[in-house]
Amino acid sequence: MAPSEHPPIARLRKLRAVELRVPTLTESADFYAEVWGLEVVDRDQDTAWLRGTGDEHHILGLTRAPRNGLGKLSFAVATREEIDEAARRLLARGITPVAGPGPLDQIGGGYGVRFTDPEGRLIELSALVEAVAPRPQDDAVPVGVTHTVLNTVDIDAAVAFYTSVLGLRVSDWSEHQMAFLRCNSDHHCVAFNQAAWSSLNHVAYEMRSIDHWGPGRHGPGNNTFSYFADPAGLVCEYTSEVAQVVEDRWIAKVWKRVPDLSDLWGTAGPPTEEIRCHMAGTPDPGPLAPAPEADATEEAAA
Repeated sequence: MAPSEHPPIARLRKLRAVELRVPTLTESADFYAEVWGLEVVDRDQDTAWLRGTGDEHHILGLTRAPRNGLGKLSFAVATREEIDEAARRLLARGITPVAGPGPLDQIGGGYGVRFTDPEGRLIELSALVEAVAPRPQDDAVPVGVTHTVLNTVDIDAAVAFYTSVLGLRVSDWSEHQMAFLRCNSDHHCVAFNQAAWSSLNHVAYEMRSIDHWGPGRHGPGNNTFSYFADPAGLVCEYTSEVAQVVEDRWIAKVWKRVPDLSDLWGTAGPPTEEIRCHMAGTPDPGPLAPAPEADATEEAAA
């Protein structure tokens, strides 16, 4: 059977959580708890887990690391049986899981499988993760993580993998520079940005209402937005009101990359050069890649 004839490995329900690797664990955890509005659900010397106001046990994980990087993307799948089937379908495609299928040894538990994409990003599919009671949503606090933008060296290959293997659907393109992919009715849960190297561009957090903050509005996705940099220099975004897709009616289109469509209201303006530099990040081979020689030397010295 040709790879193109394989069905997607699972039906992804939503982007559940993002893990970030940072050298500034204490400062970053304090920022996301005290400034960004998330709540710490657990914390130890090398990790911190934070939740929003929704029912997800945690939406953000922070792990101490020598340099910035993406730890993993976690997508929700409905059942344990679907996880087992996803693992079988991965193997049928020649993709060997790096963990699972089985119980997840992490805060919040769950049952899942982990594997890497062609650029080394760690992907987790999970079910049966512990739920928590939603928090009051009157305050200006994120509900959950809604999308992540990833820099890629080959946008066509990245889109092909995430649509063919993970079953995401292309909602729109921004010329041939960005692609917006969805797993449910939200316009996008993952977007790819063509770049000189693979890295995290930014993570976006859903706000319940536009009244909670002062935004601009994007063309693709129609979502409101405002960008900030955390203590590690990683970009975080407040967003709300993302366009909703009706599957049998939506027609993907190619947007021109012009300022008027980047910010329909003209209130936020384009990202500053500083923010663009943070969005570019540094080359990230993934959390399972061998540590560079410099890191090994530093660890031995420590």
